[in-house]
Amino acid sequence: MEKLNHRRKFLQTIGAGTAALGIATVMAPVNKLQASPVFTNKNESAGPDDWFKQLKGKHRMVFDVTEPYEIFPFAWPKVYTLTNMATGAKEKEVNTVVVLRHHAIPYAFPDSMWAKYKFGEVFNITDPKTEKPSLRNPFWKPMPGDFTVPGLGSLAIGINELQESGTLFCVCDMAMTVFSAAVAGKMKVSADDVKKEWVANLLPAIPAMPSGVWAVGRAQENGCGYCFVR
Repeated sequence: MEKLNHRRKFLQTIGAGTAALGIATVMAPVNKLQASPVFTNKNESAGPDDWFKQLKGKHRMVFDVTEPYEIFPFAWPKVYTLTNMATGAKEKEVNTVVVLRHHAIPYAFPDSMWAKYKFGEVFNITDPKTEKPSLRNPFWKPMPGDFTVPGLGSLAIGINELQESGTLFCVCDMAMTVFSAAVAGKMKVSADDVKKEWVANLLPAIPAMPSGVWAVGRAQENGCGYCFVR
C-alpha cells in the first residue's frame, strides 16, 4: 500500500509538472523521437542497432529493469554469469544486457545528478547506508563489501564492476524525456535544458536508447533470453 501511495503521489507530481510546462512543451521532445529516434553513445558513432552487435556470446540474457528493486537489477546479471561459468561456460561466452527504464533510469547517472535533482526522493530510492532518500548512486563505484548476500558473501555488483566483466547497460531516452520535463516543471526551469544536462551526464558506456522497450525488443532479436527484474 505504501508503494502504491508513493506511485500515486509521483504521478501527481508528473501531472503538476506537465501542467506547469504546458502539454505542448512536454510533447515537443517526444514528437521529435517519432521523426528521429534518439541514440546517445559517447564512445561510438554507430547507430542503436549496431550497439547490439557486441553480443557474440553463446549465452545471452537481457534484464528488463523498470523499478529500483533493491540489489536485484545488478545481482541477477552477476548470478547469471557466475552460474553459467559454474556449468562450464567461459566468461566471454556469457552476454548480459541491463535495460534501465521507467523508474530505474536514475542508475544511469553519477552522484552529482542524484544530489542536484534529488533522484532518491523523486524515484523513491533509499540509500542502504543512511536509510534516507539517496543523494548518490549506490551502485556506481561502490566500496568493497557494500553488498553482501547470505551464503554468498560480498558480491561485486557495482555498475562499473559489471561493465568490467562484460555487462552492457543502456537507458530509456523516452523515460528521460518525460521525467526530465516533469522535474523541470516542478523546479520551474527549462525542460530542454534539464534533458540536455541529463543526456550529457550519463555514466560512461551507458547509451540512451530510443526507448527501453525498444532496447528490450532489440536485445531479444539479437538472441537474448528475457528476464523481468523483481
